[in-house]
Amino acid sequence: MSHAEVIVERLNALHPKLIDISLDRMHQILAKLGHPERRLPPVIHVAGTNGKGSTCAFIRAIAEAAKQRVHVYTSPHLVRFHERIRLAGTLVSEDALVAALEEVETVNLGEPITVFEITTAVALLLFSRVPADLLVLEVGLGGIYDATNVVDRPAATAIASISMDHIDFLGDNLAGIAGEKAGIMKLGVPCATGFQDAVAMSVLERIAGERGATLLARGSDWRCDFTAGGMRYVDARGVLDLPRPSLLGPHQADNAGTAVTALRAWNPGWLTQEAIVRGVATAVWPARMQRLDGTLARMLPGGFELWLDGGHNAGAGMALAEHLATWRDRPLHLVVGMKKGKASADFLHPLVPFATSLHAVAEPGQHMAMDVGDIVAASGGVAVPGPTVAAALRRIATDLSLGRVLICGSLYLAGEVLKAESEA
Repeated sequence: MSHAEVIVERLNALHPKLIDISLDRMHQILAKLGHPERRLPPVIHVAGTNGKGSTCAFIRAIAEAAKQRVHVYTSPHLVRFHERIRLAGTLVSEDALVAALEEVETVNLGEPITVFEITTAVALLLFSRVPADLLVLEVGLGGIYDATNVVDRPAATAIASISMDHIDFLGDNLAGIAGEKAGIMKLGVPCATGFQDAVAMSVLERIAGERGATLLARGSDWRCDFTAGGMRYVDARGVLDLPRPSLLGPHQADNAGTAVTALRAWNPGWLTQEAIVRGVATAVWPARMQRLDGTLARMLPGGFELWLDGGHNAGAGMALAEHLATWRDRPLHLVVGMKKGKASADFLHPLVPFATSLHAVAEPGQHMAMDVGDIVAASGGVAVPGPTVAAALRRIATDLSLGRVLICGSLYLAGEVLKAESEA
């Protein structure tokens, strides 16, 4: 564990809850820091249940294809905390992160504050001190009271697909969750939205009207559809013929289109069709249908494919199922580990019909790992205990027919998998 990660662990003790949604503590700490949130480059603020990370990745890739310096703030991290903060194109260094953490910790004077709030304050402080052309700011949880929602006037906002998740904090109905996500909308600021359920869309439309935000919805204001040779994007400004996105899955047309819509609504002078084309084709986002070829992949016979995806809720399960429908040419083995409290049955239900075998796992280092028995029960008894990824892969390797393996169900599981995958 790095020095920075030791400090983050220490900061966990400042608040009795890991999550306590409020903006009061953020406003207080930012005032003590001299309001770094007021000294940022143009911001694109991204919320949503599924796809917000991929949308951020496409925005970043397009801007960097145009030679722009891009800050990025995302969560959670997969392997190292430093992944959450990218300064002008480069992951934050250990020295810079430690110095900022210590500065914010000192200014806070031991006051109660959640670890996400204080690390968001750290990120904003760093972003305010390093020159850049754009900040891509991903919401942590919800929107209206999320720690990132302290930027008064972003250049644009984006809301990726909304579905049921984090019901303990956001409520147990889609309309309420959509209302939380819509909290990032601002007066006069364009808001691009990806595919939405009709219930969620009606909420977004209502709140956009109340807040005076310009809503740009997929299907009515823009489209992005796969074609034989790539994708075709259409909005009021015209038509763009784009390549297939670098991130796999039918849902990535939605995320790429949302990114393009947000950028075209802001319309910075550097945005060109060439940059959009190159960015869509080169965006990178780990643990989103990522092909693995390291230590774990070598546990499988030659010719097998090993894939990793961090999807973990009902919406992600449905999106994954769309992609699995294109994988019927060979056996598919699912290795699933989830976080406690997630609606595992809702995630698994659309996936089970595609699985030749289903293995329930819980890695020793996996944060709040759901019990293997609970995953088996959620699968309706279809799954067998792994009980670990390595054990499941060894069992799958005895299958003489060459197949595919997809590890999925949790970003925390994905982080453990990526650690193991990089081991010599």
